[in-house]
Amino acid sequence: MNAPVSMPHVMPTYGRLPIALSHGEGVRVWDTDGRRYLDALAGIAVNTLGHKHPKLVPALQDQVEKMIHCCNYYQVPLQEELARLLVERSGMTNVFFCNSGLEANEAALKIARKFGHDKGIHRAEVVVYEKAFHGRSIATLSATGNPKVHAGFEPLVEGFVRVPLNDIAALEEVARTRPNVTAVFLEVIQGEGGINPARAEYLQAVRALCDKQGWLLMLDEVQCGMGRTGKWFAHQWAGIQPDVMPLAKGLGSGVPIGAVVCGPKAANVLQPGNHGTTFGGNPLAMRAGVETIKIIEEEQLLANADRIGKHIHDALVRELGELKGVSEIRGQGLMIGIELDRPCGVLLQRAVDAGLLLSITADKVIRLLPALIITAEEADEIVATLVPLVKTFLSETSAA
Repeated sequence: MNAPVSMPHVMPTYGRLPIALSHGEGVRVWDTDGRRYLDALAGIAVNTLGHKHPKLVPALQDQVEKMIHCCNYYQVPLQEELARLLVERSGMTNVFFCNSGLEANEAALKIARKFGHDKGIHRAEVVVYEKAFHGRSIATLSATGNPKVHAGFEPLVEGFVRVPLNDIAALEEVARTRPNVTAVFLEVIQGEGGINPARAEYLQAVRALCDKQGWLLMLDEVQCGMGRTGKWFAHQWAGIQPDVMPLAKGLGSGVPIGAVVCGPKAANVLQPGNHGTTFGGNPLAMRAGVETIKIIEEEQLLANADRIGKHIHDALVRELGELKGVSEIRGQGLMIGIELDRPCGVLLQRAVDAGLLLSITADKVIRLLPALIITAEEADEIVATLVPLVKTFLSETSAA
């Protein structure tokens, strides 16, 4: 058993496991006691290229020597380079850069409100979803569909209408009864909510309804974007295009970065003075984004995410799919959830003890988010380590 790590001067906002990671290489990490782990979490979908990537590290070292930060009083050529790469791969129009998924989602909500104001709707409403997670600022936690996130921070921001995922009738009812709606805001695959995918036909129906109503379709791809599902953006599996797309996490392979990609309907909503950021778009973050995209393409990591994701999913279904206590195995690409019929938080520590890093979300869902560089052999190791842990846990406990 690992000894607790003391951090008395750090605010206690996280329930941390008692290990401290010191370094990594590929999909392996080591703690300060020298123990090695297989990283099936990638910093919660952040370390797209794993750790110590041989192309990324020298590129970032080069950028640190040149310039880490400059403010947005000046032109930043790397912003244009990264924006162009994102626009070309999304088919959209332009990009605003910030520092995190929360900030990207906050900017999206500002766009939705300003879009309404510009049309004469002065108390704009945004449709959001049950089990959604968009961040922990006052506005984004208000958009989030989790009472635990809300608790203690009321009153919440007004202007949100909540509906269940994959229920087009509920959204059509909103269209009939809520004239102030200006946008629909959803995760293509709910991450913190339990790896809950929006069905392709649902996304297509929402796109059509947004077009009919004159609403913005805003797709939160903070966790599921940047190749994680096997396409650049998860909504591309449904053959649609959003009007607003927040990104973050995997875009910088570990360097903090956020982005809001906009299509024609939203591209010019924000004008000088409407929004801004001090750190957003700094040269180091932009170089990280540019290099991440280039390396994903050079190493064909979209195809790898699709192929290895299916490999893991099929292996888990084969080993656990018929097991009593396993409710569902779902997800896409390298974004996989195993839902059990009982809370399973104890598996976090048990997995660490077995040399595997993962997460538990929505109390009952084992979440796997490995780096896009993962091999079939490393994927088999995840399955071989995890399956006995799940079987033992289910044999010891009963459904809630």
